[in-house]
Amino acid sequence: MTRSSLAAGAARAVLALAVGVTLAFLAVPLVALFAEVPLTRVPGLLGDPAVRDAIAVTARANAVANVLVVAFGTPTAWVLATRRFRGRSLVLTLTELPLVLPPAVAGIALLAAFGATGLLGPALDGAGIVLPFTEWAVVLAIAFVASPFYLRQAIAAFEAVDPALVDTARTLGAGPARRFARIVLPLAAGGLVAGWVLAFARGIGEFGATIIFAGNVRGVTQTMTLAIYEQLDTSLDVAIALAILMLVLSAGVLLTYKLLVSWRRSTSTSTSRFATSPSTSA
Repeated sequence: MTRSSLAAGAARAVLALAVGVTLAFLAVPLVALFAEVPLTRVPGLLGDPAVRDAIAVTARANAVANVLVVAFGTPTAWVLATRRFRGRSLVLTLTELPLVLPPAVAGIALLAAFGATGLLGPALDGAGIVLPFTEWAVVLAIAFVASPFYLRQAIAAFEAVDPALVDTARTLGAGPARRFARIVLPLAAGGLVAGWVLAFARGIGEFGATIIFAGNVRGVTQTMTLAIYEQLDTSLDVAIALAILMLVLSAGVLLTYKLLVSWRRSTSTSTSRFATSPSTSA
């Protein structure tokens, strides 16, 4: 056996070891969740009143937060994708900052902004609005940490829309609203949905900002992640059952995102081939 073949064999062995260790490290904790509690017990454990309350709070808060993120994020992303102005890079950095901001810092920032003694606290108090440690605080915490995931995907989706198609619609007499609704949105829909899926996944798993800004009050601000934290001290089986539920949700979200990305690529390829194919005349 030559020296080169020995070196190649050693390299393959090192690569196989690295792959094996990585996959085992990622898979073993997930498999352990299902090994700790029999799946037949999970439905019963999820029927615990505290769990039902946490699921209800999570569902309500994420539904409202996602509506706000999409409603305000879509026009914002369109402006940032189609306009070039001084300070645009700074604005883009601002929209992405929560991605790298530690969750605890996000919670303290929200408290400093909307708390009773915060920046906007006196004005809100004068209007009779109390946000911290209410379900609206959960909504704001989720929207704050999840919106960058939607904005990044939405900006990329809008930038991928061919400006020539929009210009053609304008020359045919379509107004801005009609062009946006009939041309831009359908073409960017795949990217927008993919961004929403990522934002939804981030919102479901939010913990740090929520516990600081909204607290952990059962039936009011306690989400599924906060319920897992609390159940660790009272019922490990319930905590694991909730973790399994969130694992299944996360896997579903990830699979949905990958399918959307694959669909976008296949659609873009088909459109590109159609656009570049030579025209034929009768």
